[in-house]
Amino acid sequence: MPANKSITIWKIILLSAFITLNSITWVNAQNTANNLTQFVDPYIGTGFHGHVFVGANVPFGAVQLGPTNLSTGWDWCSGYHISDSTIIGFQHTHLSGTGIGDLGDISVMPTTGELKVTKGTIADIQSGYVSLFDRKDEVVKPGYYAVRLKRYDIGVRLTASTRVGFHEYTFPKNSRSHIIIDLEEGIGRTPVSTSITLLNSNTITGYRYTSGWAKDKRVYFAAVFSKPVKNFAVYNGNQLTGGTSLTATKVKGVVSFETLDGEKVYVKVGLSPISTENALLNIAAEIPGWDFEQVRSSADKAWNKQLQKVMIKTGDAGQLKIFYTALYHTMIAPSTFNDANGDYWGTDKQVHRKATFTNLTTFSLWDTYRAANPLYTLIQPERMSGIINSLLAIYQQQGRLPVWPLMANETNTMPGNSAIPIIVDAYLKGYQGFDAELAYQAVKTTNMGNIRGLNFIKQNGFIPADSTVESVAMGLEYAIDDAAIAKMALRMNKQADYLYFKNRANNYQNYFDQQTHFMRGRLSAHQWRTPFNPFKSVHMKDDYTEGNAWQYTWLVPQDVNGLIKLQGGDKAFNEKLDSLFIAQGDMGPGASNDISGLIGQYAHGNEPSHHIAYLYSYSGQPWKTAEKVRYIMNNFYTVKPDGIIGNEDVGQMSAWYILSSMGFYQVDPADGGFVFGSPLFNEVTLTLSAKSKMHIIAKNNSSQNIYIQKAWLNGKPHSKTLITYTELKKGGELIFEMGPKPNLAWGTKPADRPHSDPH
Repeated sequence: MPANKSITIWKIILLSAFITLNSITWVNAQNTANNLTQFVDPYIGTGFHGHVFVGANVPFGAVQLGPTNLSTGWDWCSGYHISDSTIIGFQHTHLSGTGIGDLGDISVMPTTGELKVTKGTIADIQSGYVSLFDRKDEVVKPGYYAVRLKRYDIGVRLTASTRVGFHEYTFPKNSRSHIIIDLEEGIGRTPVSTSITLLNSNTITGYRYTSGWAKDKRVYFAAVFSKPVKNFAVYNGNQLTGGTSLTATKVKGVVSFETLDGEKVYVKVGLSPISTENALLNIAAEIPGWDFEQVRSSADKAWNKQLQKVMIKTGDAGQLKIFYTALYHTMIAPSTFNDANGDYWGTDKQVHRKATFTNLTTFSLWDTYRAANPLYTLIQPERMSGIINSLLAIYQQQGRLPVWPLMANETNTMPGNSAIPIIVDAYLKGYQGFDAELAYQAVKTTNMGNIRGLNFIKQNGFIPADSTVESVAMGLEYAIDDAAIAKMALRMNKQADYLYFKNRANNYQNYFDQQTHFMRGRLSAHQWRTPFNPFKSVHMKDDYTEGNAWQYTWLVPQDVNGLIKLQGGDKAFNEKLDSLFIAQGDMGPGASNDISGLIGQYAHGNEPSHHIAYLYSYSGQPWKTAEKVRYIMNNFYTVKPDGIIGNEDVGQMSAWYILSSMGFYQVDPADGGFVFGSPLFNEVTLTLSAKSKMHIIAKNNSSQNIYIQKAWLNGKPHSKTLITYTELKKGGELIFEMGPKPNLAWGTKPADRPHSDPH
């Protein structure tokens, strides 16, 4: 090739790249405010162990309407995995990112031809109604899902409002078309009682009670059809029963009709935790008509309104997709759990009428207290009273705050009482709209109980390892909770309580072994559990929860300075922390699958590690925080289906990314400062309220320039390596100057470091 021709081609390539890069940046900054949903890719997290929901919903909605695969198992906790190409129905409730499966309520499946009322098997697809699909025929966007069922040549489109799922089925010409409502099917759980009734020529109602992770779960529904129901059959399992109504354990209802080629049949399915009457009320309140496109547009607008709360500017299209998908994932739950009139079903198994707050459920508290809830205090101020009042309502109904509440059930999943730091964080940040005295009573009463090891905390200051599984994890979580209560007591001038919980907050020290410098299980005040291997982890059978001693030694976010002292000061602390990120060892065959995203023994795929990279700022080496945080963002969050390195955990994995990519993270979960890391984007505009925005600028930012050199807050030099909630909430402008090498003089003085003050 002639040299001049080669040069010309390269000029064209470079010019094209320049135009593309700059047009992306310009479009991001100028023209996307009303269309941020275009950057959301719900496939991210559908591979590996992400367990994310795929389907149609609105932010924090009661309905998560989407496909459920035929396959079952741990990677199908949400009902969907990217490796699967089967659909057994479109179900109206799904979890997103959990490590346990449940829900999958009110399964609707359109079919043609010979009627089959069981789903079939992987070994024999034709034995049931399951259909294959091609990924190329699937469209997944916020508030919208579409697919073609290959077996039946039926086009499916789904959208949703808060409490109603809206189905559009485009049938081929067929004299035997069907819509199956299968109340037996769900995600890994056993139906206890199911019921269906043909109410009138267009309406079917019923309920589904199940026992699983949520021991006593109840979902009522009403399905309204655009095409009159002329042929309706009821089955118990695969047995035709006759009649138009049935209550049994495995009820199915089948609507059959003749369709023309391209005929569209619409179904609106309203859900209620209370009654079929309320399900119908929800349909009337939210989707009274039949305009599918209008509902789809409304869902898209609802998502855009939420996504617009954080506007980023970047020339990297991949970063846009990762960021807005992560932000989307933080708003799938907690999910609405009341009707349009305010009625909800309580943990006390009673109907509560016309609540004055939005009752919510699906709180993965052990995960979300770390980052998702601090994020909500920034960008979801209008939802905070609903979150806190929902937790307090459960306290009033069951006598203690929830651990992991799901659809009016206490699952008691995970250690600690993690509703406590969430409530205290909201209180200390000045949130109102809830009874502060009731809130204090709730946090105090909950951590003064005698269950789940708390009796030993009160007696000994630690939980004996031979008395309770996961004793170290449990004890460390309780110390975090106690520190939060102490802060709240101090603010409320409850001096005696303050002194009591201040002392209990130091109980984390009782698990620290001065010989090994690890947190480990102890049998008594003078005896540690032996043998001890800091690498070994045995899921649900040892002293830690989904982790090992390497990971749990750092679980003191409420008193990092106290942990530094235990380790022997800054130098020893930094050396130990360095070791965490390079230590190599076998965790053993019993280790949990949740321990993923390893850097040495740091495990980003599981929540107890999430604050650890930020600890270097407390010990005078903030540049190491920058290095670790940038590495995690760049390597453990991608645009691929396996782009989340562990369970999404109901928004927590994504919330870590959202906060960290903006340049900070709240280490102490109860009104701690937001510790600086390494901002990923050149500009971020964070809408904090109707009157407040924070404009964050990272000058000279690049993949090489990852270190903060200097910072300014509202025009004044900011030498501290954190920003308080009060400073952030006021809004204004935060400027970072970035560089390729650490500035060893910035943020390293003791006065400029974050400082834990749990008391």
